[in-house]
Amino acid sequence: MFDKVLIANRGEIALRIVRACRELGVGSVAVYSDADATAPHAREADEAVHIGPSPSRESYLRADRLIDAARRTGAEAIHPGYGFLSERENFAREVVEAGLVFIGPPASAIAAVGSKTAARALAGTANVPVVPGTTEPLRSVHEASEAAQRLGYPVLLKASAGGGGKGMRVVRAAVELAGALEAAKREAMASFGDDAVYVEKYIAGPRHVEIQVLGDAHGTMLSLGERECSIQRRHQKMIEEAPSVAVSPELRRRMGETAVRMAKAAGYVNAGTCEFLLDANGEFYFLEMNTRLQVEHPVTELVTGLDLVQWQIRIAAGEKLPQQSAIAEPRGWAIECRITSEDAGNDFLPSTGVISFLRVPGGPGVRWDGGVGAGSEIGLHYDPLLGKLIAWGDTRDAAIARMRRALLELTIVGVETSRDFHLRVMDDAEFQRGAIDIQWLERRLPSLTAGGGMPEGEVAVAIAAALLAESERAGRLAAPPRGGTATTGGDGAWREAGLRDGLRSL
Repeated sequence: MFDKVLIANRGEIALRIVRACRELGVGSVAVYSDADATAPHAREADEAVHIGPSPSRESYLRADRLIDAARRTGAEAIHPGYGFLSERENFAREVVEAGLVFIGPPASAIAAVGSKTAARALAGTANVPVVPGTTEPLRSVHEASEAAQRLGYPVLLKASAGGGGKGMRVVRAAVELAGALEAAKREAMASFGDDAVYVEKYIAGPRHVEIQVLGDAHGTMLSLGERECSIQRRHQKMIEEAPSVAVSPELRRRMGETAVRMAKAAGYVNAGTCEFLLDANGEFYFLEMNTRLQVEHPVTELVTGLDLVQWQIRIAAGEKLPQQSAIAEPRGWAIECRITSEDAGNDFLPSTGVISFLRVPGGPGVRWDGGVGAGSEIGLHYDPLLGKLIAWGDTRDAAIARMRRALLELTIVGVETSRDFHLRVMDDAEFQRGAIDIQWLERRLPSLTAGGGMPEGEVAVAIAAALLAESERAGRLAAPPRGGTATTGGDGAWREAGLRDGLRSL
């Protein structure tokens, strides 16, 4: 096992990795930008290294600074988390060339499936079903038109690199194709530095179901079951659950075997995810493979009992996976809500400010993976994810009821959040029946965001709680020390010390 791991990330995932390291007895090194100097992940790690200014291109995306920080602190391995450099083939290679271990798949596996077109071509050789479409980037509007006519409208233009809906356009008629292709290429270049775009048949109303795989360097590859990720807005996942109401044990077996076959074809090691479209007839089609830990990994952890982050580290250190069934069956049901600093009632505009009060929910079956605390400043430099609220229950109904209770307990004062939006989803009759697909949220969004805001009574409770917390901090600071007299240092010192105390409260 490693003595020390550097975490090349920030926020909740960096804190999650710190905790995994601590349980394994492994030292942790955090990195932080100017904006994250007092962030929880930087405070909780055993060591923390400053790597640059607030913009990610000058800090968290600087491979040279990350590798240098690992060398200077004596870290033997680098965990990239998700986002930033986690799926960059070059970064994985540079880490290894520096004599360090990359906690993730080998660079060759990232290269094999990092491009969607390359992944589609590999899937064809591995007998993995894909949505009908091209396997090479489009070179012209004429080529795109020929492919679209062959497939039949509507079609979907997709960027070969990246994800999250960037460089993606639905084209419903030939007259729209040229403009959509130009826009998709332009957005792909701006987002990923690569304007390669391909076309595939557009499937209306499918579910987005993904399979978690986990493989070691000794030839074992496991499927840990599916996650339902159909609650999406503009191709961004917002709520995930495991298992899926649409997946039977037999379908789970077939999808799991397909994902394992795809991962083995790529020479995959460590944690990864195969994403599929699942239609109403139970047919599924490979979309892409994410060569990293997923944001939604906690729901899989809760229904399998496996700590995926710890196993990522163990596999990178050369350990073997436990001997178990190659296709895991879920125990109970888990749901995750992504709590973001966005105003759902105002088209999900980002919200900035300082979190003055945070109450984290608790109780049986409730988990909070957060990256903020009271006093955290929320800016616009990074993703708006504040934390993930996860609930587990014996059944889906029990998990929904528990999530609703946990959302009511969650209180964040200082910025707008998506909490109330998630509450409305939990109360939605269609969601409760599991009658969802990847277009469901776009159809239901007007009713789920109408009215926005916390109920008046809850606002009063939250404000009172925040005032009480500040009053208690002030009382502690003003109280005379034992055997002496009070020395507060004035109002400025009170505010500074109060902030520090609040920042330790995560």
